[in-house]
Amino acid sequence: MAKMIHSMIRVLEEERSLDFYRKAFDLEVVERVPFDGFTLIYLANAQSDFELEMTVNAGRSEAYDLGDGYGHLAVSVEDAEAEHKRFLDLGLTVGRLVDMPRDGNPFARFFFATDPDGYKIEVVQRGGRFK
Repeated sequence: MAKMIHSMIRVLEEERSLDFYRKAFDLEVVERVPFDGFTLIYLANAQSDFELEMTVNAGRSEAYDLGDGYGHLAVSVEDAEAEHKRFLDLGLTVGRLVDMPRDGNPFARFFFATDPDGYKIEVVQRGGRFK
């Protein structure tokens, strides 16, 4: 059976992105793997085995075009409202806190954060299908 292990994003400025993912999601570098022309940086925290792989291409100076196919990454938290406030206090780019019902019952409580390269990360409160 397959096991999901990581998702990859391309970032323009390594330190700027590392700073965001540390502040926002407590992700730390677990491994750096340099190659000719690019470096792979794996980030994780103690909450999950799943990793974020950041690819930094040498010599890249223009922002990546995320196109219209990228959706988002998602993380779960105990308290979406508290995290929303924490993100705002840190000066991170966040959308509004949303309560999304389905068939008259709560389905999801979430907000989206945007990283320095424009990637969207859904921050969803744990509960129901969101563990």
